[in-house]
Parts: sequence; C-alpha cells; structure tokens
Amino acid sequence: MPLTILRRGIVTNILKKDIYMWTFEPIFKSIIWGGEKIAPFKGVKTSQKEIGESWEISGMEGSESIVADGPDKGLTLPQLVERYKADLLGEKNYKKYGNDFPLLIKFIDACQDLSVQVHPSDELARERGKIFGKTEMWYVLGAEKGAVLANGFNCSVKPEEYERLVETGEIMDVLNFNPIKPGDTFFIPAGRVHAIGKGAFVAEIQETSDITYRLYDYKRKDQDGNERQLHIKEAFDAINFDDTEGKPVDYTIHNDIPVNLVTSPFFTTNIWKIDHEVMRDYSEWDTFVAIICTKGEAVLTCGNETKEVKEGTSVLIPASCSNLTITPKGVFEALETYIK
Repeated sequence: MPLTILRRGIVTNILKKDIYMWTFEPIFKSIIWGGEKIAPFKGVKTSQKEIGESWEISGMEGSESIVADGPDKGLTLPQLVERYKADLLGEKNYKKYGNDFPLLIKFIDACQDLSVQVHPSDELARERGKIFGKTEMWYVLGAEKGAVLANGFNCSVKPEEYERLVETGEIMDVLNFNPIKPGDTFFIPAGRVHAIGKGAFVAEIQETSDITYRLYDYKRKDQDGNERQLHIKEAFDAINFDDTEGKPVDYTIHNDIPVNLVTSPFFTTNIWKIDHEVMRDYSEWDTFVAIICTKGEAVLTCGNETKEVKEGTSVLIPASCSNLTITPKGVFEALETYIK
C-alpha cells in the first residue's frame, strides 16, 4: 500500500515493493571431519553423510542459498539482493556492499578436531585479490564430554618461533583451549589463531569469505597417504602473535530481553530467550536482520506476513520490516544478527 511522506508541505506517495521474510534450502557440506548432528537438529531427513557444515544463509559464489518457499521461491540470495537492493540490506549496507550479501551463517558439527587455522583481515584479503576477510563468532549449540575450542594464544608468541612451533606440533602448547558447554560464545577477529575441537556443535556467524589458512592439521593423512595442504607462509602475515584475548563472552541471559553477545564493525549479535510475545522495533535500524533459531518454536510476524520457525531454522528479515513480532510456543531461543 502507498507510504505517505510529508516533506516541506508536499505530500508524496511512495509505493513500496512487496517484500518478505525468507528461509533457504540448507547447503549441506560433507567433510571428512563431519558428523550426524546437523540434519536432526534442523529436522531434515537426508542420506548425505559426514555433514560438517550447513550453510544457512550464504551469498558465497558457488554456494548461494536458494529461497525455500514463498513468492521468491527458487531465487538465489544474490538474486534477492539484486531485486530488492536497499529494501533488503538497508541504505547504508547497500551503499557499502552493493549486491554482495555481507554475512555467511553456518552450523558446524565437528566429529573430529578441525585444523588449527587463521583468517585474514579485510585489508590483507583485498591485497590478495579477495573482497572480504573473515571475522567470525561461535555460539555453542552442543558439546560432547571433553569438547574444547581453541581461541587465540595462551601467551604471546615470537614470530621467529612460528615455523618451528608448527613443524614440531608445539603450536598446540601455546593455544588458548576453552572447555565448552551450550550457550558459550566466542568472538574470533581476523588474525586470531583458532580451532574447533572434536565434539563441538556450533552456530557460526562470519563475513562472507571462505579464506582459511591452515597452520597445523595433526599430520593427518588421507586414504592416499597424503597430508592435507597447509598455508604456513600465507598465514604468517595474517596472524596476531600477541592475541591472548580469546576467553568466552561474559553475559547473562534474561527472559524476553535481547542480550548482546558481540558488537563489531562486521556484525552485531544478540541472544533472545522468549516465553511471552515480544515486538522488536527495527524502524530506525536500516539493516537486514538474520534470526537463527536455536531452541523451541515461534511464529514471526512482519506486516501481513507470518512465518512459523523452529529449532535449526534461519530466517532473513529485510530492512524494510519496521516491526517484528515474535510469538513463542513455549520457550523459544534465537540469535539475532545484523550490521548497523
């Protein structure tokens, strides 16, 4: 319907496009270290094995999310951005990112230890011909007994000792290992060395980048007897050798109130625990919002559109949605992430 704006005594009618909330077909990635948690968590039946990652909302070239239902069913995320532009991303985000969707949202199930790795900053990534570096965060959905995450170093590391530490495996002695439980949250800025340990099941929010420099992979060999490719020299310029700040985020959850987990130039993420209907006012935010459902069920309402969601669902809310009503069925928990 027409949106009426009064400017200097002149009434202007602007017809806004119909725009919706979207869910996407999951992109399951079978990886040698993958497990069996993701599909049941999402309530999806699949014959695919060793699912290490589910890419939930992705504009990554070659792994573009496809709209699962509604009027835009079958469109890719880049096609949505091209169609709706600032109505989807927000004016500021669209000016900065254009048709590139700036976040990638995943679920990760580590049945084995993942490699020790690091990601470049935006500046270093651009020097190497890429658009984005990779700052990210983890929210722990589940953890088997003894599961850990490595986030940063436990002491400053001398750059001249780096190659020796990697070659001997002593790099493991200087990592900051954290025992984990559901709800634990970790921020991983570009340049921080990190690793996901066996038995960890996490939601990951990150810049739209797949640049990973592997430092160490436990000298594992594939079925042909070959060790996995490492990127020891490429990683050197990316690493912050003085980064010892990798403790979990300190927060206390409150019912029906958003609690901030991470605030950064790349994304802001809050956690919701809801047992009564709440309305979220997005009218002045000028940004898309992704809702990542981590527990329970709810009905989301924006304008005249409603969408039923449950554990394992990720929903993209456009910037044109001024108010979102969340009506839980029992207790509902979700992450809320956006760029402001």
